[in-house]
Amino acid sequence: PPATPAPSPVLPVTSPGFLIVGIGASAGGLEAMEEFFRHMPPSTGMAFVVVSHQHAGHVSLLPSLLGKCTAMPVVESADGMEVRPNCVYLAPGGINLAMLHGTQHLMEPASQERVPLPIDYFFRSLAEDQKHNAVGIILSGTGTDGTLGLRAIKAESGLTIAQEPQSAKYQGMPRSAIVAGVVDVVKPAGGMSESLLAYARSL
Repeated sequence: PPATPAPSPVLPVTSPGFLIVGIGASAGGLEAMEEFFRHMPPSTGMAFVVVSHQHAGHVSLLPSLLGKCTAMPVVESADGMEVRPNCVYLAPGGINLAMLHGTQHLMEPASQERVPLPIDYFFRSLAEDQKHNAVGIILSGTGTDGTLGLRAIKAESGLTIAQEPQSAKYQGMPRSAIVAGVVDVVKPAGGMSESLLAYARSL
């Protein structure tokens, strides 16, 4: 009888392996974001998702402002939009952004949230979805949004970065994360690209 071919080994399904970098910023964060993207090469193979404190319905100037600082396409996040490498996504204001299977989902914030924490929300979701491929960066801002989110990313072996407080216009958010002990790297916004590239090479 003819020999039956050996069964081919079943390969595990792997998720597309590229870093998704969440960037949280609040008051005074624009200069830091511009500085960050000016120093970030456009073809690193990473995706960038910016979550900043903005009111619902606020017409954001971020796409045009950040578009001047990077050769990567800068687009506003939409429900069901897949995240692709070498692109920058901007979360709309007044809504929570979640990540599932590398796809963005817009979620209505719970009405009882007195203080919306969109950065924590996104970072936690990113950590759960992307594990060690998640990176969280906290830039200038007041308050503590982002600290719990960075803790979640660190717990999943992702990379956490905070802006060096002396270089931030408002030190509240980066300082909160640093004091909480959830930050791997502390650098001025323009110096973060080296740490990101080194982390990507180490995976």
